[in-house]
Amino acid sequence: MCDEFIHPGLIEDPRLSRRSFGLVSVAAAAIASTARAQSAAVERDVEVTTPDGNCDAVLFHPEGQGIWPAVLIWTDIAGLRPVFRDMGRRLAGQGYVVLVPNPFYRSARAPVIGGTFNFADPEQRNMLFSYRGAMSDGGIDSDAMAYLAFLDAQPQTDANKKIGVQGYCMGGSLAFRTAAAVPSRIAAVGSFHGGNGLVTDEANSPHLLISKTNASFLVAQAQNDDAQRPQMKEE
Repeated sequence: MCDEFIHPGLIEDPRLSRRSFGLVSVAAAAIASTARAQSAAVERDVEVTTPDGNCDAVLFHPEGQGIWPAVLIWTDIAGLRPVFRDMGRRLAGQGYVVLVPNPFYRSARAPVIGGTFNFADPEQRNMLFSYRGAMSDGGIDSDAMAYLAFLDAQPQTDANKKIGVQGYCMGGSLAFRTAAAVPSRIAAVGSFHGGNGLVTDEANSPHLLISKTNASFLVAQAQNDDAQRPQMKEE
């Protein structure tokens, strides 16, 4: 919620950043999951057919024979890139089938930023905002349906188990929308540093969708996430 002050990971800050908080949260979850044996993960670049075209994505699952519950990961506004491949690989090693799509496939293939990207540069920043602007609510919902159908169709997926969805920064609101778009399949939603997109004054505010879901929600905030609107936690 404080991108005019700091965009963690792209502009250095000595405090616990939103990006760092997200990575710490994932690491903590992995440590807490010691009941599951860590295993190697299989990684495969895939194409998911959606009503708006083909989405480039990455699919992960544990090595060996078996079926596992599925997880969908929505990235932050910087899109599908190596750090999200690392996160998908790590989660798959804990015993999940994981899909990480490129949310901006309508505009560009992943990765949409390179090593010289600077979020403080208005032109570069506005490029990402334009990619996000190409994603309508209806498009996000149809994407979510396509991604979940793709996961369910994988031979490694235990389709009798419910699916979890994670979203980071921008992806938090997309995770909320996913749970409402396919309430029969989503059992758990995790939003990490979801920013000011979770609660808005608009009729389509993601928090208003919670009543349309059958999921449990974890909404995790980092140090500076509520600086602009502290009341958002109560809303």
